[in-house]
Formats: sequence, C-alpha cells, structure tokens
Amino acid sequence: MSRRNGGAETGASTAAVFGEVLRHFREAALLTQEALARQIPCDRSHVARVEAGTRVPQDSFAKACDELLGTGGVLARLWGRIDWYPAVEHPDWFERRARMDAEAVAIRAYQTQVIPGLLQTPGYATALFGRRLTDAQDVAERVRARMSRQQRFLVDGGPFYLVVLDESCLRHMVGGLEVMREQCEHLLAVGRLPNIRVQIAPSNRPEIDRPDTSLSLIELPGGERWVYSESLDRGHFSDDPAIFTQHMRTYDVLRADALSAPQSAALISDVREGYEAHDQRAAARGDLDQEQPQRRQRRGLHRNRPRFPRRRPHPRQQDP
Repeated sequence: MSRRNGGAETGASTAAVFGEVLRHFREAALLTQEALARQIPCDRSHVARVEAGTRVPQDSFAKACDELLGTGGVLARLWGRIDWYPAVEHPDWFERRARMDAEAVAIRAYQTQVIPGLLQTPGYATALFGRRLTDAQDVAERVRARMSRQQRFLVDGGPFYLVVLDESCLRHMVGGLEVMREQCEHLLAVGRLPNIRVQIAPSNRPEIDRPDTSLSLIELPGGERWVYSESLDRGHFSDDPAIFTQHMRTYDVLRADALSAPQSAALISDVREGYEAHDQRAAARGDLDQEQPQRRQRRGLHRNRPRFPRRRPHPRQQDP
C-alpha cells in the first residue's frame, strides 16, 4: 500500500528505514527471514513485512531481534524514536476516509448498530476486528490505527465531532459485559469534551426520521464538504453540494429530535449500570454454581458414610 494515514510520507520513510536496518543486520548474521522468524518466534511473513516497511512491529520484536542479531540495542533505540502511528496501514477502501479524519475541521455523524471508530475503546475495537480477522497481529495493527485516528479529536482545540448514536449501538453486545461497560464509560468521558457531543436516538421513538445507513458529513480545510457512508465492503464519497445540503438538513432534524446531550448521558449511564448489574448477577450465579456441587458432595459424603447397626428397644409385650 503506497498511501498511509496522516503524515503519510514521513510514516512510510521511517517504517522503511527500520525495515532496512533490520534487513542489514539479519543478512550480516547470515540468517534468512524464515530462520530469524523461528528464533523470535513469529511467522516469516511478519519479518518480511517489517523489512518492507508495511508492518508495525512491537517493541518486544525489536528487542528480540537486537538480542538474536547482536546489534547492541540499535533496533530498540530506533523503534523508540519512530512515530509508528502514521505508518499504520488501513484497508485500501478506507485510506481516503482516514486521511479525511486527519484533516477534518468538523465531522457530523450518525451511527447505527456499532460505536463509530472515533469513539471506540481499544477493547471494543479489538473485539470488533476479532470477529473477522484471525491473525492477532493484524487485529492489533487495525486497533492501533483506529486509536491513532482518535488522537486529534481528544485534545484541547480538537475538531468538532457531533455524533448521533442509534440506541442499538449501546445495546448491540460487542466483546462482552466488561467491554460494553468500559465503552459506555468512555462515551460519557469524551462527551464532556468541549468539541464533542454525543446524542442518542432512542429506540422507543419510532417517529424519529433516521437515515437508512450510518453516514458522516465531513468538513475539510478550505471549505470542502463530503458525505461519507459505508456499504458491506467499501466506502462511498460524494462532494456534490446538493447531496451534502440534503443530508445536512436531515441530520439537523435528527439532532433536534434526538435526546439532548445531558439526556443522552443519563441513558448511557443507565445502560452502563445495566451491564454492571448483569455482570454482578452472572458472578453471583457462578458462585452459586460452584457452591451447589460442594453441597451435593457434602450430602453425598454424608450418605456414603458407613452405617453401623444400632440397638433399638423392642416394644414391651403386654402380660396376658
């Protein structure tokens, strides 16, 4: 992939430099990529992609290579000086949107079913990517890329991010109770930032006119405005002013009809407490499930004790 997220050229060059240095020391040690991979251990393809500058290594990878190749810690020091976020790759169809996130001055979004990427926790994103990716390293890279997109929105003076979440985003279970509880807490936290507003379109309000799909209205420097939406396997962009105006009007009505930010925070808190209570009940059931076999075992031991005959008094016979 030739283009990358935010600061593309710098990210690509630094990742490539790390890969070239690794290749230099590997070849000097007379090791093939496969031989090095066996000693780390990892897949040969992982070594190949790091050397090509298309895979972000962990610091443990750099330290292991230093030790195996006798570099004197060169790779670990180089790893620590590289800003790896720009070097994280996105799927081909999403690169364009990732670049827009890196430049946007304002984003207005509507989301259904899942929490939008700019608001996800690492645990939520990991569970989401884990549904369709089998390689743990691929999942970790996608999560790192997603977290990197969020950074400029979570600092003072960050771009405006106004989002309306369908209530299904809160109810759709991703990653389990603990992940969902942390995700709700994160929504409450970021919703208090001056540049972010989170509103909920509640499920018990069928009269609310909701878009047919998740979408984002993106404003870029210089006045460019784009409508972005996603289908199953690709992203769709339009900079047609008429289309943008149409969706902006629909979105303005949606925000007006949705719960206010304080009301939405109260609903998110209720959902979070529901996940917490459900988790506590599950834990209590687990303790009970452990206690029941112990009780049965004690009763079994009681029933299985050897029994000794006891002398019982015979009924007194009456004299004739």
